[in-house]
Amino acid sequence: MYQLKLTSRAQRELDNLPAQDLARIVAALQQLGGDSRLFGSKKLRASIYRIKMGNWRIIYAVIDKDNLIIIGNIARRSKDTYQGMGNLFTP
Repeated sequence: MYQLKLTSRAQRELDNLPAQDLARIVAALQQLGGDSRLFGSKKLRASIYRIKMGNWRIIYAVIDKDNLIIIGNIARRSKDTYQGMGNLFTP
């Protein structure tokens, strides 16, 4: 099992999700705890992945040695969704 941590940005996005999307996103996050590379996830760089959930994207980093998944962003799909991706996980 992996421990999930949300960045402050991801937590803000989660808190502001419309009710109809919230349940799907939370279900996907719970599944990530058991399988860090869910079917349909795509590796973007080194240890950074994304999952598509309709018009939403979950961008996360996997740190296998610590059994940790850091959710960096939950964003509506747009041309800017993946910009600045490397900065999502730096303190």
